[in-house]
Amino acid sequence: MSDPDRGPVQEPAEPEAGSATRVRAAWPTGGRRLGAALAVVAVAVGAGVWALGSLGDDGPDAKRPAAGGPTTVEVSTGACGKGWSGAVAGPQVFALRNTSSTAAEVDLKDPATGAVHGEVEGLAPGTTRELRVVLGGGSYAFTCLPDDADAVTGPTVKVTGPRAGGGPATVPVTQHDLIPVALAHQRWIAARTVELAERTDELKRAVDDGDLGAARSAWLPAHLVYERMGAAYDAFGEADGAINGSGPAPADAASGQDFEGFHRVEYGLWHGESAASLRVHADRLAQAVHALRDSWPQERLDPAQLGLRAHEILEATARSEFTGRTDYGSGTSLATARANLDGTRELLTLLRPLLTTRYPGLPRLDAWLDRTQHTLDGFGHDGRWTPLDRLGRRDRQRLNSDIGQAVELLAPVATICDARRTT
Repeated sequence: MSDPDRGPVQEPAEPEAGSATRVRAAWPTGGRRLGAALAVVAVAVGAGVWALGSLGDDGPDAKRPAAGGPTTVEVSTGACGKGWSGAVAGPQVFALRNTSSTAAEVDLKDPATGAVHGEVEGLAPGTTRELRVVLGGGSYAFTCLPDDADAVTGPTVKVTGPRAGGGPATVPVTQHDLIPVALAHQRWIAARTVELAERTDELKRAVDDGDLGAARSAWLPAHLVYERMGAAYDAFGEADGAINGSGPAPADAASGQDFEGFHRVEYGLWHGESAASLRVHADRLAQAVHALRDSWPQERLDPAQLGLRAHEILEATARSEFTGRTDYGSGTSLATARANLDGTRELLTLLRPLLTTRYPGLPRLDAWLDRTQHTLDGFGHDGRWTPLDRLGRRDRQRLNSDIGQAVELLAPVATICDARRTT
């Protein structure tokens, strides 16, 4: 589309018919439900069930029930998959009943490739849970993965009919697949902690010298280094609160208790505090940053969290930076959002080899991330950023639209990269 204020803006193209499946999904996003999304996986988070298929809200199969009603399938080490002997291609409904004495996970797979068409997690003993999928013609088998026991694969079942029209399937990502990603990202974070310490020392020196103008100039470059490290925040422990804690609401910052870190220094620099009063806060910030740099080599990123973090970084950005919740006077919320986008893309670069063959929507995600970056870059010039409260209605709508769509398309990354058992 064209924007008269900023020139032409490329609207990311919708995928061609058949290139992706439109489904409604409730993704694991820290409790918040996202709406309709072009995605690979349809997930019912609360039930611990997800199914890969073309059963969409507005697709031709949306209101067509499986013929004959649910098929009861046994889940146990001795009779995994018992009860299903065949089917005709199309929507299927399985009633999975755990007849064993231990909880189990159940996968419906293509036995030749290992690709999973649907999954039920945490199926307790003596309980039954429904799994809905759309299957094309081919061979399928249930795999039962009981807690604390090896996986058992049931008999291969033939589904008759055309293979076309069945839902897509995804080969599971395992902990083993994610370990190299975690190690590479840990090395990247290590380099950032060194840069962060150097930038923070510049900020501290300016405050110590009483040069508040130089301190204001040094604050943002240091803060943005930290903001790019968002995928590792969970591993920082208490250091995150000391370096970049959210603190009180901006209106209550003057009386905030235990308010420290970058935002405390920001508040003082842009609210007329003296260098003498700010030295203690700048010193505490520098101590926390150096402690993080020195301790990081002994820390370990959780590989299983990387896909979720790729999604949560921008979700948190929309909730905080686009609402002014974390602006304590510098007016640089959009610069922070841009740094958060950099952090998201860094992690996606490492996850890309796993996603390329598993997520058909990846090119569309890339297009929307490019669009979001283009929009944000339009508000920053020569290190100066437009404050959030000076944006017009149209700019706010564009920002909300861009990042909202990017967050939606990142949700499947969290689901696909959720490490799963295969043995």
